[in-house]
Amino acid sequence: MPKRKSPATASPVESAARHRSGAVARMLRMPVATLRVWERRYGVTRPVLSPSGQRLYSADDVRRLALLKQLTDLGHAIGSLAGLDMAQLQKVAGTHASVLAARANVEPLRDPPSATQTWRVAVIGKALGTRLQRPALLRRLSRPVQLRGPFADAVEAHAVLQGAAVDLLVAHEPRLHEAWLAGLQAAAPSLAALPKAVLYRYAAESTCTALGTAGTALLREPQNDTVLGQWLQGVLQALPPALGSARDPAQPLPAVPPRRWDDAALADFAGLSSTIACECPRHVAELLMQLSHFEAYSAECRHLSPADAELHAYLQQMAATSRARFEEALEHVALHEGLILPPSTPEPSERIQYSSAVALPLNTR
Repeated sequence: MPKRKSPATASPVESAARHRSGAVARMLRMPVATLRVWERRYGVTRPVLSPSGQRLYSADDVRRLALLKQLTDLGHAIGSLAGLDMAQLQKVAGTHASVLAARANVEPLRDPPSATQTWRVAVIGKALGTRLQRPALLRRLSRPVQLRGPFADAVEAHAVLQGAAVDLLVAHEPRLHEAWLAGLQAAAPSLAALPKAVLYRYAAESTCTALGTAGTALLREPQNDTVLGQWLQGVLQALPPALGSARDPAQPLPAVPPRRWDDAALADFAGLSSTIACECPRHVAELLMQLSHFEAYSAECRHLSPADAELHAYLQQMAATSRARFEEALEHVALHEGLILPPSTPEPSERIQYSSAVALPLNTR
């Protein structure tokens, strides 16, 4: 058993820079009695005394106690740790962190399975419809395309597509006039709100300017299939997320792993000692909490309005995917900063009571 020395008495200046035992116990979330036992039985720290007899701990004392508390929470015996200096304790913690990370990465996060999303494109123009099925053109597209049509004109497209799900309207207009957009809206009101792309041969500069200002994508022919495919790919990729990510509602959303840590564990991790220079662990933990709450919020909104269900399903999916990626980032930051992550939150059916682990610095910079 280490021989305990009598505490020295701190000057008033030294006292102002140190922490009392009650404050240290609250920071470490441990009883003051345990702190006293560790000092009396194992001599883990040597606090000084204030003029009034209060035990006072330096920043180095707090870092040492924090690391000891973290390692004992993870199953290490205080008796085996008490005689180690900070470098040796950090080595023990680093080994433990690496083992935990390796275990978590046995089944790394996979990209969402491709329940292949399809772009749904309505086509006006028989010749254009034929070209859009050529292999050289389709190879330029990053997703499959489901063609609706081709239709001879806007009237026919309107008659067939009322109520149908369409992401983009592509039209072939050899002679494009400034009144084309107004004529389309009059003949096919069901298509008026759709993003539009036009392949044309002749048009006045003022016509191109007006249609471009209205948001219509334009490409002048003649063009080969490679150029046409590249142009169409760019137009499709620029679609708003709720449209460009259109999927078959009958298909289930790709699975995303559940949360690894709940708010309490993340709050513990975010509440690092002010002695750490890098605040990235706190920022990443706070981002994770925000993403998790937005994920849950979007899931609730899916059931409030059938019209908004697909949009909120998409938002929930994006939030969940981002949250899973930031969980990977938190693990990476923790390893870089020498921190041990809090234990993963069990599934609802498996949840048990456990004491929150406080992530604390294993090194200082």
